[in-house]
Amino acid sequence: MRTDFDPSAMSPHAFYRLLTSVVVPRPIAWVSTVPGDHPERPNLAPHSFFSVSCVQPPIVQFTSVTRKDSLRNVEETGQFVVNLAPEGLFKEINDTGTDFPSDVSEFGAVGLEPEPSLRVRPPRVAASPAALECELHSLLTLGDSTVVFGRVVHAVVSEEALAKDGLPDIERLRPLSRLGRDEWGTLGEVLDKPRIRWRDWQQGERS
Repeated sequence: MRTDFDPSAMSPHAFYRLLTSVVVPRPIAWVSTVPGDHPERPNLAPHSFFSVSCVQPPIVQFTSVTRKDSLRNVEETGQFVVNLAPEGLFKEINDTGTDFPSDVSEFGAVGLEPEPSLRVRPPRVAASPAALECELHSLLTLGDSTVVFGRVVHAVVSEEALAKDGLPDIERLRPLSRLGRDEWGTLGEVLDKPRIRWRDWQQGERS
C-alpha cells in the first residue's frame, strides 16, 4: 500500500514539507554575501537547495526560496561565497538561518570570524574547512524561488582537511546535510565502491 499526495490539492507549505522530507539528504550552501552599499556588513545564511551545475566551466547553484538577503546581495554585487557547513559548527549554521534584519551581520550576531576572500568581495567563514568563491553566472526565477548560478573563480581548503592524494577528506570535512522537518544529517558511514565498467559487467565482475 502507498499513500498518494496531490500537490494541486495541498497547500504549497504542506507539499514543501513533504518534498523536503523525500529529497534527502540535501547538502548545505552556507552562503556569504555583502550588500552593494554596505560591504562592511556581510550576510551569512544556509541554503539547502544546493548542487554542482557544471564542470567546465565550474558552476554551482543554490536556490533562494522567496527573496532573501543572499539573493538581493548577489543581484547587487554579482558575487558570493559558498562555505562548507561542517558538523562542528552546527549551532552557528542553524543560528545563521534566523531571520535577522538586513542591517544585522550574521557573522557578528552568532560569533563567527570572517576572513578575506581572494577573488571576490564577500568574506569567507574562517572556521569553515572549505569555500568556493563565485561570480554570478545567471539567475533563473521559478515561481516563488530564484536559482542562483555562480561560476567558481577560486576554491580554498584547509590543509588539515586534505588527504595524502591532495583531495579533501570527507572524514575531516564532516559536512552537515538537511533532512525533513527540523532534522539535520551528519556524515554517518561512508561507503567506498567504484562504478563497474561495461566491459567488466559483461564479464560478470559485479561484486
